[in-house]
Amino acid sequence: MTHVLSIQKLKKVYQGKPPVTAVDGISFELHKGEILGLLGPNGSGKTTTIQMLMGTLSSTSGAIYYFGKDFATHRSEVLQKVSFASTYTSLPWLLTVAQNLEVFGYLYGLTRKESYKKFEPLLERFGILNKMKHRVSTLSAGQVTRLMLVKAFFTSPKVVLLDEPTASLDPDIAHDVCCFLLEQRNKEGTSILFTSHKMTEAMEICDRTIFLKEGKIIAADLP
Repeated sequence: MTHVLSIQKLKKVYQGKPPVTAVDGISFELHKGEILGLLGPNGSGKTTTIQMLMGTLSSTSGAIYYFGKDFATHRSEVLQKVSFASTYTSLPWLLTVAQNLEVFGYLYGLTRKESYKKFEPLLERFGILNKMKHRVSTLSAGQVTRLMLVKAFFTSPKVVLLDEPTASLDPDIAHDVCCFLLEQRNKEGTSILFTSHKMTEAMEICDRTIFLKEGKIIAADLP
């Protein structure tokens, strides 16, 4: 099976007295058109791993390859095909929903017209189309999370990294998000790395799961 992401002996150590190892030499692959669950309790290294995969946090050692290319030397090229959403990041609060998405689309080479054509159906899909002209600061936590998901998918990425995307959502909306992820996998062939501490979510949508504890992979199996 073709892999779009390969992680080899990835490690992150925070220097201190004593040093703290957040991610301890993990290796795994994300296959084309697959939803892979990265599971574990808080503090297990899930978010740290995602941050290294996006390049917002440097690794201590190890290698990351997207589409067979070394992320360290092909970062700009790779990030045109990779997107990200997290409950733990924020968007520019004073911009409107539409303005946020326009700016993000511009970074991916989309015109204003192209961006609207792509993101309006997703805003409607997530029930926040009526918030398009509202500032992000006026949205609820759940609405911001849904906006983050729209941002992650409307540019048609090949790989999407999702860090606890349903953490602040009501159960019915969280279920709808899971259905949407399955739709994207089935219709668009999107490869998704999905972190969560909810086993039920993994059983619902993941093709495979990896379990982290204290920065190490302790198990990998089907959900």
